[in-house]
Amino acid sequence: MSEPRTTNDPAGPATGNPGVEAFGYQQELKRSLSFTDLLVYGLIFMVPIAPFGIFGSVFQASGGMVALVYAIGGLAMAFTAASYSQMSRAFPMAGSVYTYAGRGIAQPVGFIAGWMILLDYVLIPGLLYLIASIAMNSILPGIPVWVWLVAFVVLNTVVNYFGIEFTARVNRIMLVAELIVLAIFLVIGVVALANGEGRGFDFSPIYNGDTFSLELVFGAVSIAVLSFLGFDGISTLAEENRESARSIGKSMIAALAVAGVLFIVQTWVAALLVPNPDTLIAEGDAAGTAFYDAAEVAGGHWLSVLTAVATAIAWGFANSLVAQAATSRLLFAMARDKQLPSFLAKIHPTRRVPVNATLLVAVVSLALGLYMTTKDDYGIGTLSTLVNFGALTAFLLLHVSVVVHFIVRKKSTDYWRHLVVPVLGFAILLYVVINAQLAAQTVGLIWLGAGVVLVLVLLATGREPELKGEESL
Repeated sequence: MSEPRTTNDPAGPATGNPGVEAFGYQQELKRSLSFTDLLVYGLIFMVPIAPFGIFGSVFQASGGMVALVYAIGGLAMAFTAASYSQMSRAFPMAGSVYTYAGRGIAQPVGFIAGWMILLDYVLIPGLLYLIASIAMNSILPGIPVWVWLVAFVVLNTVVNYFGIEFTARVNRIMLVAELIVLAIFLVIGVVALANGEGRGFDFSPIYNGDTFSLELVFGAVSIAVLSFLGFDGISTLAEENRESARSIGKSMIAALAVAGVLFIVQTWVAALLVPNPDTLIAEGDAAGTAFYDAAEVAGGHWLSVLTAVATAIAWGFANSLVAQAATSRLLFAMARDKQLPSFLAKIHPTRRVPVNATLLVAVVSLALGLYMTTKDDYGIGTLSTLVNFGALTAFLLLHVSVVVHFIVRKKSTDYWRHLVVPVLGFAILLYVVINAQLAAQTVGLIWLGAGVVLVLVLLATGREPELKGEESL
């Protein structure tokens, strides 16, 4: 029997949407987030200035056509956001693609989807801390990268421990600060280009006939989509959303649209300002400072420092803060279904947050970040592609779940949203995955193989999740 609805779960009678009780669960997380909170969360997760940190890697991989890469990445994610929107309304629960593929297709497929996106969610906080620590070290080289990394991990863990409402308030402040820095860069950058700095205005960041090829561009997209990952994190907050289930999908699409425009504009301007573009393409950006170098051309050393500090705070605090929150919710959902150790499903009695899952994410992020600081080039490009490989593979299963749930099971005749959009999204993402770095493909497939083995073990030991409430769907 379902537990009676509490005052912390207004999403039932208040909106006309079923709460988690309709799916066999008890409402444990605190429903306190509005559409604006979800939108801000998604933007913070994506980071409006995300290209600052990986600009050099994308510039090299794309042969300088960095704005084109972000435009294609945004289009691919738009189809994915549409599929997320449909599934989040059908199943308004925490767990993201784990929940959607498990209920939309089959329970073992859901585990595989959750397992693959764990490759993204578990690794990405460590990657964010690493990039932020490198940025701070470039400003204050006397303080080692590992010291900054430890400080960022501890700070974010404390903030997330105090609850999702406190995290949401911090998110709003950080978003305003990031947008101010971005506006400063764009204004000064455009003025500098108008005054003859850099290469002046041209369309080479969107298309260069001398270097263009589909393989080149889509290979770069496999790195650039790191900047878009985050809109999907909104779905992990479904059980903390106090408004209609439609708010989840709407906030995803809105966040993606805003971020996509910002990414294209800022990378276009930076690509025209970057010094020695041919050298950057040939030798890469091992130090991770290409964007800051472009900012220095535009406005001098102070602008270079400002953009570096903004990157450090945005990636190391704001973005990793919400990444840690999203990852802990995914671990919570899988542990609740007995697909991961049960201690990860523990909810703090007063904070109403998955406390053990939050602490585990902090430990893994710290260990990964400290390990990567021992590498000469920090492995940012490879780690970025590996994170993306996990997410994109899970997104492929998301698109399949839309077709299976709505077209096959529900006999939907809304062929545009339930067939055409997911098929197009699947095709674009598959091409991106195929053109990803070989190292990322290898590690990703090994991770997938391990997930398949775990599924077989779970089935053999009788630990298949009982997804209650399906008979009423």
